[in-house]
Amino acid sequence: MANVQVKGSSVSGSAPTRKDASPIRGVEPGSQQQWFSRNSAVSAWDGAVWNMVFVGVEGAPPSHCGMAEGMGPYTTIPTTPTIAEKPYITINPDGTFALQIPPVKSDSSGLAFNESGTKSVGFEHVYVTSPTDTAQVINTKLAQGLHVIFTPAVYMIDEPLKVNTANQVVLGLGLATLISAKQNSIIQVGDVDGVRIGGLLLQAGPPVRGIVPPELLVWGSGRYRGSPANPGVISDLFARVGGPDGVKSSPVAAKTMVRIANGNVIGDNFWLWRADHAASGPVSNLTNPCQNGLIVQGDDVTMYGLAVEHALQDLTIWSGERGRTYFYQSEFPYGVTHEEYGVPGYAGYKVADNVSSHNAWGVGVYSYFRDYEVVVSSAIVAPAKLMANFVAPLSVWLNGKGGINHVINDQGDSAFGPTTSVNYVCG
Repeated sequence: MANVQVKGSSVSGSAPTRKDASPIRGVEPGSQQQWFSRNSAVSAWDGAVWNMVFVGVEGAPPSHCGMAEGMGPYTTIPTTPTIAEKPYITINPDGTFALQIPPVKSDSSGLAFNESGTKSVGFEHVYVTSPTDTAQVINTKLAQGLHVIFTPAVYMIDEPLKVNTANQVVLGLGLATLISAKQNSIIQVGDVDGVRIGGLLLQAGPPVRGIVPPELLVWGSGRYRGSPANPGVISDLFARVGGPDGVKSSPVAAKTMVRIANGNVIGDNFWLWRADHAASGPVSNLTNPCQNGLIVQGDDVTMYGLAVEHALQDLTIWSGERGRTYFYQSEFPYGVTHEEYGVPGYAGYKVADNVSSHNAWGVGVYSYFRDYEVVVSSAIVAPAKLMANFVAPLSVWLNGKGGINHVINDQGDSAFGPTTSVNYVCG
């Protein structure tokens, strides 16, 4: 997994300072395979493994594709095109709480946090959940137009939570965990603008006979283009199919972890994980099945810091126009056969044939086919005319059997075994 946090280190030298005079430190990423930083500042950067992506980071190293010429694999974008930070809670001087909703900002960089435009909402407009709340209770509060804050707990959600009010916030504290209790979707967002969802862990539940496994988060009907001035934003979202469960004695299932059907949505830090192991024993393709991690059907959708792992078909499918991904990490499933995975031609990142505009920076796809000799034709599949829009894509053989023939379409060397383990396509 990629480390998405910029941490202080012992890099020496004269460091710049923040407004409060505290130093901005250098960074040593150590053994992090992939790394993503956004809207940060560093005084120095020392080291790299396979793929380090910087968006709006002051002091980031210059871009360099691959590890040749003694330089690290860096992909650097000077400014963050459009983003809104995750909502947060403050305490007023009188001891009451307020929900702060940061504004959408464009072409930003560095550490500067400007509170101008942040909307402050009193808690008379906020519902704070109790761990005993049912989905019906929470839906009643959402239907009243209240913002909802989940306290740290595990919630059994037996019907979809319906977010149908423009600019509504659903915020989890302490990575509140929401489990699909009856093979239902966990969150459904309507055709409205400006919804903010953040800080949640969505978890697949046990399968129910005769019910098609759900999509854990569904954003929109697919009939609404959204607003570029007031996009929906999903921050710090984690989903898992298996892990604490997903073994023979306790199976779970989901069809897709996240599907974004409407346009103008921003994702900021996703980890969508079909478990490759569980706490109480091994998993199989039957104990925790999941077809896809992410499906993007809406236009003008942007992802920052996206990780999708081990789904049993294409890990990510993108059919919307003008999509953008800044950093991608993925691993193919471990236990599939070549007939199940290589023959259908599944990929780690797939852009549909009819898409005319798509851009991606630092897309990495790994293989570890643990049990069978599986050969994947291409780590990334996209229309030929869009190949030049993929900046520094890479494929990695981690371990196991088989491997990956090409990085993107028919371009890039094969990744089979330790002597050819990492390959890039550099423009």
